[in-house]
Formats: sequence, C-alpha cells, structure tokens
Amino acid sequence: MNENRAPSKGNSKEKWLAQMDRLWPAIKGSVALVHKPCIRKNCQACASGQKHPAWILAVVAKGKRTSLYIPESMVSHIKQAIKNGRIIEEKLQQAAIQMVKDHRRQLINPKNPSYKS
Repeated sequence: MNENRAPSKGNSKEKWLAQMDRLWPAIKGSVALVHKPCIRKNCQACASGQKHPAWILAVVAKGKRTSLYIPESMVSHIKQAIKNGRIIEEKLQQAAIQMVKDHRRQLINPKNPSYKS
C-alpha cells in the first residue's frame, strides 16, 4: 500500500488537474487604484490634489512585498486571476483536510478504503 496516495477515486489527479485547468490563469496578490502625482510642473490635476489614477498589483515575492503598475486594460483580467487564485488556495486547504481524513480512514479499516468513521 502506498501511503502517499489518497485511497478515494473521487480525489484523482486527473479530476484535480481538470479543476485547476478551468481556473487558469491564477495568481496571488491584490489590485488597488491609487492616485499618484506626476513629474510635470504646473499640472492642474496634481496642483488640485486630485493627482493621476494608476492601477497597482501588489504581490509578495520571496518574502518581500512589491508593487507593479498595470495598464487599465488588464485590470479585469488580473482581478479574475486573483479570484481564481483564491479558489485554488481554498481547494488546497480542503484537499489537505480530505487527505488526513482519508489516511485516518485507511488506518481504521485498511481493507475497506470507503469505510467512513
């Protein structure tokens, strides 16, 4: 018996990969609309305090927070990728719980993997 494999066919690798494929693209981060001053002298928007709108993608890479400007045309695509990333993260958490439950079930009754405690 291979202890690293889940005994349930419902958690097959193929099923998992199909779910993940439907959730591509997926990223982890956040998007924010900020207002920044520009470098032009006598800019009316900056002088009035309104400044210039810019979209920012914030991510943590190698333990450090970084921000990237993103064009407005990408905002909806990036937001969907973040949503997909959150769904994947939730599915990973659920898979962790299910893996332990399946393993416990296997220990309780190794001859019957569908045994439910």
